[in-house]
Amino acid sequence: MFTGIIETIGTVMNIESELDNLNITISSTITAELKIDQSIAHNGVCLTVVSIENDMYTVTAIKETLNKTTVGFLKVGDLVNLERAMKLGDRLDGHIVQGHVDQTAVCTKAYETSGSWVFSFKYDNSLNNITIEKGSITINGVSLTVVDSKKDGFSVAIIPYTYEHTNFNIIEIGMPVNIEFDVIGKYVARLHSIQI
Repeated sequence: MFTGIIETIGTVMNIESELDNLNITISSTITAELKIDQSIAHNGVCLTVVSIENDMYTVTAIKETLNKTTVGFLKVGDLVNLERAMKLGDRLDGHIVQGHVDQTAVCTKAYETSGSWVFSFKYDNSLNNITIEKGSITINGVSLTVVDSKKDGFSVAIIPYTYEHTNFNIIEIGMPVNIEFDVIGKYVARLHSIQI
């Protein structure tokens, strides 16, 4: 479980294919604190540390992950939002995030407005995922509040700190992002669909 509060940004140092999998090596300021078999969210995608060397560690993404997320689009030099799993007893500063991306979305607008940034995203609503006004959403691992909910899209407002300390500052119109919808909302939607 995660909170959607990004700890640091990592840099992709190497990518190697192995059958249908990708082994991704990341350099980060938290590498020295990691251990093998630890779960870390990378742009919201929960991946397991399989090796550590100096200030770099490697994770493996399987075909299922590559099919449902933007992990397969990563290139050497790309910046990724990183968050380690939450500790029991800590404050839940974001919201409950599983690190299981539901689908991707595409940025349709991005602009600055009086000290904040507004980003709009469009997604395929045939998968029955929903947002609600003032509900929670996770974009590339960042816990955010929906400010403009539509049937197949939504907007979020980003404070300067989040813009500067996550990879939101490199998101452009047309760029795909990972989306994890609110876990409580997913269960309510599922229960509703079963009763119909």
